[in-house]
Amino acid sequence: MHPTTDNAPGPAGIPPARPTLLLSMGPGIAERLLAERHRTRLAALARTDHRLVAHELADPAPEVAAALAEAEVLLTCWGAPRLTERVLSAAPRLRAVVHAAGSVKHHVTEACWARGIAVTSAAAANALPVAEYTLAMILLANKQVLHSARRHRALRAPHDWQRELAGAGNYRRTIGIIGASRIGRRVIELLRPFDLRVLLHDPYVDTAEAAALGVGLVPLDALCADSDIVSVHAPELPATRHLLGPRELARMPDGATLINTSRGSLVDESALLPELVSGRLNAVLDVTDPEVPPAASPLYELPNVLLTPHIAGSLGTELHRMTDQALDELERYASGLPFAHPVLPESLHHSA
Repeated sequence: MHPTTDNAPGPAGIPPARPTLLLSMGPGIAERLLAERHRTRLAALARTDHRLVAHELADPAPEVAAALAEAEVLLTCWGAPRLTERVLSAAPRLRAVVHAAGSVKHHVTEACWARGIAVTSAAAANALPVAEYTLAMILLANKQVLHSARRHRALRAPHDWQRELAGAGNYRRTIGIIGASRIGRRVIELLRPFDLRVLLHDPYVDTAEAAALGVGLVPLDALCADSDIVSVHAPELPATRHLLGPRELARMPDGATLINTSRGSLVDESALLPELVSGRLNAVLDVTDPEVPPAASPLYELPNVLLTPHIAGSLGTELHRMTDQALDELERYASGLPFAHPVLPESLHHSA
């Protein structure tokens, strides 16, 4: 859907007729998302007050309600309130949602699709740091960096590391990727320069597409049994809850590493913990279920677990990559062009 006015691009690609825009996201997000250069570009692309950020739309403050009534575009990010029928009824001019983050499932509702609102997200921009984190963890896990660093700190003396780490290294190891999502595909792409064998499990990918990706397509059981590292990149869906349970984890080889940067619910933690406590498996967990493990959880102390606080996605300066993509999409919209990264309702049934 395009603006109703004639928005032929003006000088330097800036459209002469700017859509009215309202920022809507969680407290404190806009300040981190928008650097000075972004605020300057946003002002050139749209009629907006970047100081007014709607954290609440169902029962908004008067100034937010007035802005919502005029808004043609919402620029959203993490913590954006849900766009319910009640909210949309107060936004009669709304035509597009530009999401400067990944999934839109938390705020874009069926009412948006019924209204024909165009939606785009910066999921592609957010996929890159997650893929980079995953690549780094794969390479470090195969080198047994956590183990050797801990042992080196304890020994503080010369040691025969070649002998102790005889099974370490990244040459011809097998990496199992669960889910050919945007992130999963970026991980596969980043792994290509290395001497690694890559397996994939994804029910929506056929053998021809797998061959084009340069990976071997296998059932989940086979992937778990044959992989030195299993990395999870499937979406959080009812069908993927506890995708990795006792059966799948038991099939992983002794000394294998599980990496999860997707959602904690995809792994049955009650089945994973015994494997980690025994030392049979290793894990790199950026996400858990619950999101923050209880204070007494063994995950904080186990020497074979690297636990990070959901930092694989865009963080710090990486937020600006998502902002840049969002503003590129806003410029396309204001110029009467379709989004380059549209979100389609039918794709949400099997995506994050």
